[in-house]
Amino acid sequence: MGLMLLSGCKKDIQSKDAVRSGVMKYLSQRSDLAAMDVSVAAVTFHGDEAEATVHFQAKGNTAPGAGLSMPYVLERKGNEWVVKGKSGNSQHGMGATGMPGANGESLPPGHPVVSPGGGGPPGGGAPSGPGGAMPPLPTLPDRPSGDKK
Repeated sequence: MGLMLLSGCKKDIQSKDAVRSGVMKYLSQRSDLAAMDVSVAAVTFHGDEAEATVHFQAKGNTAPGAGLSMPYVLERKGNEWVVKGKSGNSQHGMGATGMPGANGESLPPGHPVVSPGGGGPPGGGAPSGPGGAMPPLPTLPDRPSGDKK
């Protein structure tokens, strides 16, 4: 009988609903949460830890591929899940290369094809000058006074 009492103390919370409750509690401090639909797309449990992919989408937006997904790591604390943080594999509506359409993901209708290289500067990201600002535009020579448009 003592064994039954001890096992009854640890409620089974290995469900998407329980994980969603933990994520919503974590996100409750955000002012923009009321404008979003939040769902747990997938969850894997590893003992007292869970990895969840949480999908955010603007309320009323039913377009396929709209919104973004964020991976979270949660830890069991008593009878609830508590967010430890985001996992390093976030997908802000983009593939592993950071480019939309990478890895076979679909792009919006009419979007130009995205090359695997991305066409950006070496090392990825936007070109930048000092302090992360865009570099200045080159100075163009003045038009000779005799030229007309």
